[in-house]
Order: sequence, then C-alpha cells, then structure tokens
Amino acid sequence: MSHNNYDGPELPQQLLDAFEKTGERLKHYLPRILPMAVVAACLFWFASGVYTVNPGHIGVVRTFGRETARTEPGLNYRYPWPVQQVNIVSVEQIRRIEVGFRGSQRVPEEALMLTGDENIVEAQIVVQYRVADPAKYLYRLREPDTALLAATEVALRSTVGSMTIDQVMIEERAKVQADARLFIQRLMDDYESGLVITEVKLQAADPPDAVRDAFHDVVRAREDKEKLINQARGYQADILPKARGEAQKLLREAEGYKEQRVLLAQGEAARFLSVLAEYEKARGVTRDRLHLETMEKILPDIDKVIVGGDVNQRLLPLLPLTPAAAQLLGPRPSATPASAR
Repeated sequence: MSHNNYDGPELPQQLLDAFEKTGERLKHYLPRILPMAVVAACLFWFASGVYTVNPGHIGVVRTFGRETARTEPGLNYRYPWPVQQVNIVSVEQIRRIEVGFRGSQRVPEEALMLTGDENIVEAQIVVQYRVADPAKYLYRLREPDTALLAATEVALRSTVGSMTIDQVMIEERAKVQADARLFIQRLMDDYESGLVITEVKLQAADPPDAVRDAFHDVVRAREDKEKLINQARGYQADILPKARGEAQKLLREAEGYKEQRVLLAQGEAARFLSVLAEYEKARGVTRDRLHLETMEKILPDIDKVIVGGDVNQRLLPLLPLTPAAAQLLGPRPSATPASAR
C-alpha cells in the first residue's frame, strides 16, 4: 500500500494490517447490524412518546403546532417529536403576583396613584389566580403573568381614582378589593388569557411618607370619634330597654293597685249595706253589737287604763290587764291581812 500524500513517519505494518482487517469485517457485518440499529432507533423514538401528567395538571397536545387533544392526569402517550408535542400546565395551583411591592421592597412607581379627591395614596395589592384554560394560557398571550401584572396596576389605578382617599384607606377597603377584582377579570377575559382571579387583597393603602404621620393622627381621631359614638349608642341601647321595662312595671303596679282599691271599696260598700240592712231591722241590738266588736278590736292594744280609786277594786279582778297596767294600778289586796299571819 502506498502513501504518497502522507509526509509524516510511516505507520507500523501491523497497525496497517489491523485497519485493513477491521474494514473487511465491517463490510461483512454492516448489512446485518444496520437493520438492527434502525429498528432500535425506531423503538427508542416511539418509546419517547410516553409521558406522565401529575394530579392537578392538564396536558395540551399539539400536532404539528395545532392543539389536537388534552390529556388528564396519569400515564399518556403522544407521537414523538416532531409530530406531536405536549405542554403540561397546573390548573389547581394558586399563583400570585404583587403590585406596589416585591417581598419587603416597595415599588413606588407602581404603588403611588391619585385618588378621586386629588390626593396621592400609596397602595399595595396582592392578586391570587389560577389557570382555567391551559390552551389560552399557553398560546394566546406571550407572557400571561406580565400581562396580569399590567392589568392589575391599571385596574387598581382606575378603582382608586374613582374614590376619595378616606374611602380607599378606611371606609371602603373591601369595595376597592371587589371592584379591582372584577376589573382585572374583565381585562383578562378580553385578553383571552385563560386565567381566573380567585382573590384580590389590598395589603396597604397609606399616604406618602411626607404626610403619613399627620394623616394617621387624623385617622386615629376619627376612630376615637367613632368609638365614642358607638359607646353612646351602646349605652342608649342598654338604658332605653331598662327605662321601658321600669315604665311597664310601674304601669302594671298602678293597675294592680287600682284593681285592689276598687275591690276593697266594693267590699266595704257591700259590708256597709249589709250592716245597714241589719240596723234597719234591729237598731238597738245592732248598735250594741257594733260597739262590742269595736271594743274587742281596740282593748287588746291598750296598755294603759286610767280609773278612779273606788273602781280599782272592782275592775282589777275582771280586766285582762297587762303587767305594766297592773303596776300602775297598785298591788292587789290580799284576802288575809298581814297582821293575821
């Protein structure tokens, strides 16, 4: 074998012989190896089409660039590249973006905005969302998350611009969140983004740093005013029912006293009429009976009796006098004189 074009040192003859033998063997076995290699490559190509979709995800299958199918969680198959391609998107993951801040860092160019009463307010908002339509999320917008960030800023500025600073910061924070959420969802639907806004949370709404302390003083004064008003209303709500209850109690007591006095008067009138009827029948007897009944009522309460000396001897054994009355009348005379003892 000649090597006319080789200017370097000649190769050993044994090495040249080895090359010649290897070439002859390749020529002999290549017709057998090549079909097996092709078959193995085809098998590997077909096997590369197997893929897995995790729970909470959806697979979007494209055939030559056009969406042709969606696959559910589990083991799936597609024709390998370049025939079909698959993009797997999470449809249950709750994502979030921050407007006006990033973590603990403020972003003034996003946060500072003008209210409806021409005051400057610094607003920070968090938007939570998820993918509802994977195909729209993948193919309608080039960067859906960036578009959502811009739409959120537009929605927040529009909502804040229609309210006063007091409404944004104190009175209607919930309305700011609700209106911003509807505005963002409407914009993203117009963009065909495939996103669903799940929650909008207004993190902060404060005046600029230069006037923040003074504004907070005003806010605290208003809160104190509302606190005092609520305390007064609570006292009113507590005292009025009690006063109404006392009034009803007095009315019921007066009505009961009225009924009692009427019944007593009617009873006294009936008793007087019955006594009058008896008096008409027997005036003397009735008069004596009334006198005795009256004395029976009076005498038990009498603890003093004034009588003459000659009467003392006759009344003392008869009257049921109290000990005090007996002492006033003097000692009882004994039946036997002291000299006879």
